[in-house]
Amino acid sequence: MHRLELELMSAPTFWRCEPSWSWTSRPLADHLLWCVMDGRGELVLDGERQDLHPGICAVFQPGDAPRATHDPHRRLLVFGMHFQTTGAAPDPRWGEVMDRELLGVLARTSDASYRRQDALGRRQAELCLEQLIALIWDAVHNPGRRVTDTAVDEIARQLRQDPGRDWTVAEMASKASLSRAQFTRRFVTQFGMSPAQYLIQARIDRAHQLLTESGMTVTETAAALGYTDVPYFSRQYKQRTGRTPSQDR
Repeated sequence: MHRLELELMSAPTFWRCEPSWSWTSRPLADHLLWCVMDGRGELVLDGERQDLHPGICAVFQPGDAPRATHDPHRRLLVFGMHFQTTGAAPDPRWGEVMDRELLGVLARTSDASYRRQDALGRRQAELCLEQLIALIWDAVHNPGRRVTDTAVDEIARQLRQDPGRDWTVAEMASKASLSRAQFTRRFVTQFGMSPAQYLIQARIDRAHQLLTESGMTVTETAAALGYTDVPYFSRQYKQRTGRTPSQDR
């Protein structure tokens, strides 16, 4: 995906489609970001159909003439904006963004920033738009990520955030609602190493930060990260960094 030069052509907007709503677009004159935040419906473009539900997002390009309908009892809530860009829309035009929380935060931030009506607010809205397009591009070109993949990502994030905690694989698997074997297989697939090795690396990364920035001693650093054996900590540190903890302190 190339660096995009964006110019907003309309304000970022949320709209709850009316019960009788349907959409038959004329060929678009510019690009259109279109993200489903709630509800159910169907989208048609060039004979291709897509069921609409939360997380389905599209980036239409000039000349596209999408059509859409929705269930009046489960009305669509859509976020979007018109914009111009030097880059092309992803192909196919739509994908499912699995991180609904991030999708919502970017949409709300874009909307609120733009409505401040100042230069910084408009720039923030453009940056949010860039990130939204990147999310959709990733959804298009890396489909198939499941809820369990997101759960494993979250466990890895928690390991990096708190590596000194006494983590067990059984606890990690339980948090991801997987068996130990399933969790380990998925973790290795996503990160190229076992959960135990990932935790060691997270500890060594944090140890390097503490040693070089905090003023903590080697013994204090080892204890903070769950090591009761300082020589063992030092060996692991040197294996992974090529230096002793004392050299980095």
